[in-house]
Amino acid sequence: MLRSTELAGGQPRDAQEGEAEAGSVQGASATPSQINHLGIAVRDLDEALLVWRDGLGLAVQQVVDLPDRGLRVAFLPCGEAMIELLAPLHDHSEISKFLADRGPGLHHVCLQTADLSGSTQRAEAAGLRLLGEGPKLGAEGYPVRFAHPKTTGGALVELLEVAQKSALP
Repeated sequence: MLRSTELAGGQPRDAQEGEAEAGSVQGASATPSQINHLGIAVRDLDEALLVWRDGLGLAVQQVVDLPDRGLRVAFLPCGEAMIELLAPLHDHSEISKFLADRGPGLHHVCLQTADLSGSTQRAEAAGLRLLGEGPKLGAEGYPVRFAHPKTTGGALVELLEVAQKSALP
């Protein structure tokens, strides 16, 4: 027997009888525990730091260049979460298309989980479309996966596992 369940954004999805509800696919460790960071796309990191560091008073924890992704990233702690400023190093960076299409602003919300595999299984079971073929290392050095904004109500959602830093294959 089919029954209808609803995804974020109000899109219905049919579920088979006996199929686990999205919230019960994995245990508590697969449930995101907090917002880890907000990713903000900026055109110029130095100009953005005038706002976030000088204007708002947030301290810069570190700035890293990720040349393979074409990014310069600044990390600014704010309570238990972080502001992650993402600036392009060149016109073909991972953030360039976003900036060209939408301009500077909120790029993604990162949710912290102790079990990335369980969290991604739960998300997929609920009908969320994950980007890529598996986890990759995020700017912080932890495994991450992204859920497509078309399946999350318009927000790019990053899932980040902080249980341990590791080099992925």
